[in-house]
Amino acid sequence: MSTAAASPPRTFGAFLRPDQATQWQLMWRRFRRHHMAMLGLVILALLLFVAAFAEFLSPYAPGQRNPRYLAGEPMVVRFVDSAGTLHATPFVHARANKRDPVTLRLTPVVDTGKAWPIRFLVRSEPYRLWGLIPMETRLFGVEEGFIHLFGTDTLGRDQFSRTLHATRVSMSIGIVGVAVSFVLGTIIGGIAGYVGGLADHVIMRVIEFIRSIPTLPLWLALSAALPRDWTSLQVYVAITILLALIGWTHLARTVRSKLLALREEEFVVAARLAGCSDARLVWRHLLPSFMSFLIVDLTIAFPEVLLAETSLSFLGLGLREPAESWGVLLYAAQNIRSIAHLPWLLIPGLFVIAAALAFNFIGDGMRDAADPYAKTS
Repeated sequence: MSTAAASPPRTFGAFLRPDQATQWQLMWRRFRRHHMAMLGLVILALLLFVAAFAEFLSPYAPGQRNPRYLAGEPMVVRFVDSAGTLHATPFVHARANKRDPVTLRLTPVVDTGKAWPIRFLVRSEPYRLWGLIPMETRLFGVEEGFIHLFGTDTLGRDQFSRTLHATRVSMSIGIVGVAVSFVLGTIIGGIAGYVGGLADHVIMRVIEFIRSIPTLPLWLALSAALPRDWTSLQVYVAITILLALIGWTHLARTVRSKLLALREEEFVVAARLAGCSDARLVWRHLLPSFMSFLIVDLTIAFPEVLLAETSLSFLGLGLREPAESWGVLLYAAQNIRSIAHLPWLLIPGLFVIAAALAFNFIGDGMRDAADPYAKTS
């Protein structure tokens, strides 16, 4: 008697049907349906790419000055010149210095009769990618004249190049700070929720004390305690650690509450009766059962750390020159005269907003996907 050929397994979208798909596959399927979360994922990927290859993407070194274009406005990339001629390659209009008849100061003005073509993969001054790989090629530049897509500051430094390098510093502070907060929050919250008793009481009182202190004065006090003669690298490390030491409390409370709710469940009792050690019980059974919620908390915590660093640097209490971060760049635009005459100094603020919104969108999408068996609309 012949047997019928086995039919192929029925699929469930891009994955197997629900009873054959893993929890992470179901979460990814629901996450993909959240359009704002996917947009946030794209923005985050672009920011991380910019942070990784800032030296190659920027046309100049962040500290390089252009004395011919001090406090210059952003230069617009064009394909059509003033005569209406379409160019095959992008270009920027030339700039020429003219003396103001009132103030007698040299002011750069647009020379629409001359174009500076933009070239790609141009040779430049030697630099080191990631401080390790020697290179002499940048993504774009001009062979004649100069190009400043985001304008320049009062010292003639290219704001576009500085913003790209600042993306690396600010994003790394957020990522490292959140990573340290995750380790501290998971360990301390795990002790409070699993051990309980006196340890839980002491830890919760410490958390309540830290969270009762107003955030901004606490940041100011900790930052003011840093020695003023420290180097930029020392301040960078100290700010990252300080922000991590403050930001672990919310995650610790989340871990504690989840462990209190799960430690008496049947699968936990069964694992304990089977001889499972406490450490294995927590790391192999309890934490994976609510890891998706922890990831959501991490995505929401990142904007807090990012905005904290930006606020401190903006107030002059965080990173300082010659370091580049979004807050350091915004420090130059903290008075009304700078905003009135050089509004392009606020462009790094758009990167702060984009990063914060991207992580919030991703957090919303992951929160919705945390329960993969919920009904979708």
